[in-house]
This record gives sequence, C-alpha cells and structure tokens, in this order.
Amino acid sequence: MTNARLITVPAGTDDPGYIEHGWMLVVDGRIAALATGDPGADTLARASGGETVDVHGSFVAPGFISAHSHLFTSGSRGLGVAETLYGWCDSMLGLIRHATPQNIYWTTLHGSLDFLGAGVTAAYDFTDPRIPWEEMVDGERQVVGELRPIEYQTRQIDAKADAGLRFVNSTPMDDAVGTDDEVLARLAAVLEHSSLVDPSLSLGGAVTGSVQWSNRANAAELEVEAMSRFGLINQAHFLETREAVEHQRSKFALYRDAGALKPGMIFGHFIQTTPEIIRETAESGAGMSWQPGSNGRLASGVAEVPEMLALGMTVGMGLDDQACTDVADPWQNMRMGMFLLRAKTGDPLSMMPETVLRLHTLGSAKLLGVDDRIGSLEVGKYADFVVVDPNAPDIGPLWHPVRSYVLACSLRNLKRVYVGGELVSENGVSTNPLAGEASAKVREALEPLAATYGHPG
Repeated sequence: MTNARLITVPAGTDDPGYIEHGWMLVVDGRIAALATGDPGADTLARASGGETVDVHGSFVAPGFISAHSHLFTSGSRGLGVAETLYGWCDSMLGLIRHATPQNIYWTTLHGSLDFLGAGVTAAYDFTDPRIPWEEMVDGERQVVGELRPIEYQTRQIDAKADAGLRFVNSTPMDDAVGTDDEVLARLAAVLEHSSLVDPSLSLGGAVTGSVQWSNRANAAELEVEAMSRFGLINQAHFLETREAVEHQRSKFALYRDAGALKPGMIFGHFIQTTPEIIRETAESGAGMSWQPGSNGRLASGVAEVPEMLALGMTVGMGLDDQACTDVADPWQNMRMGMFLLRAKTGDPLSMMPETVLRLHTLGSAKLLGVDDRIGSLEVGKYADFVVVDPNAPDIGPLWHPVRSYVLACSLRNLKRVYVGGELVSENGVSTNPLAGEASAKVREALEPLAATYGHPG
C-alpha cells in the first residue's frame, strides 16, 4: 500500500499512530514493514511479484474487532423493536429455535460475510446453544428443551472459517442438561472440532458464561473448571438489562466466590453495576465488552465506561449482533458510544474519538488475549486492514484526520477490506464465492420456519 494515510493504533501508547503519507508492506499475510514517505528500492524488491496498490490518500487502518457478537442472528434483523432484552429474545430466538444445523450454518456464514463487508475482520462469536431458547422469568429459564445435535454448534464454527473471518469461538455450557462430567465432555467435543480449523482464523476458544440466567447452583465453579482445564477465556452476559437488577447483582458474588474474577474473565454489557462491582472487577484483572448500539436498541442503559477505564479495566467493543444493531457498522457503534456517554456525563472528554477507535481495535484484541496477532498495524501482525476514502464521498478538509476518520467516515467511505493481505470485500461486495448462495440460503432457511411457526414480532 502506498500514498496511504496510515492509522496504526500502536500498542503501549494512547497515540493513534497517524502517518500522513505512508506505505505498508505485506509479506505472507503479515505486515513486514511500514513507514512514512515512499517505499525505497529495497522494499519494492521485497514486494517483487506482488501487487502494489496506490490508495491515493485513503485511510489505511486496522480492521475492526467485535469483542461480543452473535453471528447466527444475521437473518433476524428488525425484530422485537418494541421490546427490551428478554422480549426481543423471545421474538428473535423464538424463530431461530426451530433451525437445523444446516440452517444455522447459512445464517452464521451470512453474518460473518456481513461483518467482513463492514470492515470487521475478527470477532468473538457466541454460538447459539444446543438447548433451544425458552422464555425467561425473573432472569431464569423456566423450561429446558432437548439438546440439539453437536453439529448445531460445529456448523457455526465451519461457517466462520468458510467466510474467512478470524474468530474466537464461544461455546455455551448448556449446563441445564447433564452432570458436570457430561457438560465438560460436550464442551471438549466442540473444542476438538475447533482445533481442526486453520489456526490463523481460529484464534482461540472461550466458554459462554451463563451464571446470569443459569438455575445451576455450581454454574460459576463449572465455568472456572472449564477455563482451567481447556485454557479458555470466558465471556458472560452480565448486568445487562434493567429487569431484576438486584437479583442480577446478587450473582456477582457467585463469580467472586468461584475464583472467576481474573484475567480472561469478561463481562459483556456490564451496565447495571455498582461502584463496588466495578472496582472489584478492575482490581481483579477481569475485563468488559461494551456494546453501545445494542444497549441503546434494547433500552438497556449506558455502561460506566469512563469509570472503568480510569480504574485500569481492559475494555473492548462489540457490535453484538445484526438482530439488535440491525446494521453491522463499527463507525455507527463508535459514534453511538461516544454520544451516549457525552449525553450522560455532560463532558465531551468522557469519550474522545481516539479512545473509542482504540477500544474497537486494539482494545478488543487485548480483551480477547489476541493482541499479539491482530488489532493494530504493526510489524509481525496479521495484515488485517481497511481502506477508507475520505474523498468518496468527500468529507471535506481533514483538520484532525483521526477524529475525522471516526466522526465523519462511514460504510459509504469503506472501499476495501483485507484479511491477511487478501482482499475480502470491495465496495461492499464480498469476494467470497459463497456470498450469493449465503444470501439465498438465509431466506430459504428462515422464511419456511416463519410460515410454519408464525411470523416473529
């Protein structure tokens, strides 16, 4: 890449690493060099036989990382718009609960390709559980259905790999069925399938924390055992909704007493907190994933992100899923986060553009423990990046380029997306040969389900 406005987001500093006129060399899928000016003869010689792309002053920045996602929901947008969390789940998951393993493969592939087309090159993905969704009352499951086959989860892994998306796969414990040994054995079988995926795409494994809605007394201890035994991180939807807040908060002690509060433990959403919960979490080394677009869509609230950052908590950002943000747009997500916090605090300094960009790139990578490979444009890391043209459409003078990148650019300026130096999307069109089939199959999968079981709300 030459003639680039590089935004490198380097580690170890809050500086966004802006280079006005720079170049970047990619060799074997990784960043081999980058600098200001024009590449010299030695650099061009290293690129011999490869492609030289003049981006004519476009921004070249790290691909976005969604630290909290449900990719299987890509065919369920626009549902439950009059509902908060559990009512929205009833609407969206009430349809998906009837899906087959092959149905869920196509919805996950569709969501993965959608992320790539939006400049999201890596995601933490919560696979849909083997136990079908049932209505929650006071934050607890009232009915436990039969386990779906293991292929229901493994096909979601296959879909992400087939899309070419980098991912951390999060496996639900489905702890409402079976003994401790049976629960852990099922998890091990899914992890075995993940181990067969190209390790440059499958970046690691995780367990989906379920204490928030589990009826199992030892749910937290079981999650800690899974983390330890299999070397997994853990992300739990926690303190998200305004419903049954005191009941939710009471479950924080279950994680504390089980020894879960440590690096590798992530609380997703983490809105209905207290100062004491935030402080204890920060001191333990546990982190938080922030989904401002989803939190607004579902009327969940605004997380105390400035306070968390001030205490040194590791914070990343997620798009959540296409069913509760509807458009997988990381620029929209960043701006929603900034604006919600500023409106809440009355202080513009509560969230600045440089900070929110870091949270959605390197911050998310650090939260997921993969910042040695992705999240910034640095030598040795995977060459995952976006090309964003501020002149098409024209956003005017770039008085503060990085701030303009966050505040004034959008999907309409996104021209190219690269994963490992390979073009995966151009002008919003996927290069993946399965893209057209994925669009058709999502409709083929879900529309008959709606006709059989009723149109979702």
